[in-house]
Order: sequence, then structure tokens, then C-alpha cells
Amino acid sequence: MRRVATFLGTAAIVLMATSAYAQAPNFAGTWTIDAEKTASANPAPAGGGGGRMGGGGRMGGPLTVTQDAAKLVISRTMGENVMTTTYNLDGSPSKNAGGRGGEVTSTAKWDGAKLVVTSDNGQTVTYHMDGAWLVQSTTQPGREGGPAMTRMTYYKK
Repeated sequence: MRRVATFLGTAAIVLMATSAYAQAPNFAGTWTIDAEKTASANPAPAGGGGGRMGGGGRMGGPLTVTQDAAKLVISRTMGENVMTTTYNLDGSPSKNAGGRGGEVTSTAKWDGAKLVVTSDNGQTVTYHMDGAWLVQSTTQPGREGGPAMTRMTYYKK
């Protein structure tokens, strides 16, 4: 009887883990920014400007995503450079290069069909599909105690 209960418990855990991954979207592919959709999702703040997180913003190059059950790897082309970021999809911390030569530790977790990545620099990035678009929502802490700022970036294959 004890063996049957152990087997059933193990089988239930495997089925739950498998179904959780099966529900997760696959973001794999090469994506380019949809500049028009991104601009309309990020209107310039009142008083003009635009800046990094406002309506103007800077547009990056293509985004290449590979994904399996364990990892999501994103390679971005920024001018002449390619920056690769790897996230563990099991909820364990991932370490990647950060700005100014530092290192950022992030944790990626599925929230339904959204992948939410929280980093030790205070930034939260969420990836999800909106129809044919891959949407990246980046929230950064406010500067000098100001409110947090969120920027939506829309990518298409």
C-alpha cells in the first residue's frame, strides 16, 4: 500500500510539472521591434521629453530567443555588440552581465502565460504573447525616489 501511495504521489508531481511547462508559451524565434506599436504603447510623458523610458526611447536590433524546459536564452544585437542573457526557468537564480561591467542576479518564474523576471537591481521584466507580438514590459525603479517607470516593447517575427 505504501509503494502505491508513493508511486501515485510521484506520478502526480511529474504530471503537474509537465502540464505547467506545457502551458508555458514558447518565445523561441528571431524578433524585431515593431517601432510603431512600441511608440504608441509608450506615449511621451507630460511636459515633453521622451528619454530612455518615455516615448522617444532608443530602439535596439533584433532579438533571438531560444527556449527549452530548463532555460530561456535571449541574444540582443546592440550596434556592433551582441548581448546574451540566460534565465533558468526552474525559479533558481541566474547571473548575467549587467551595466557598467557588473553582474545582475535574476529569478524567472512563470505566472500563467507570462514569464516574470525579477532582478537584484530592482528591475522587473515580463515577457508574454499578445497575438502575434512578443511583448517585453520593463519596470525600473524611479530615479531619485521618483515613481517606477514601465516601458512596453513589442516585437514581431
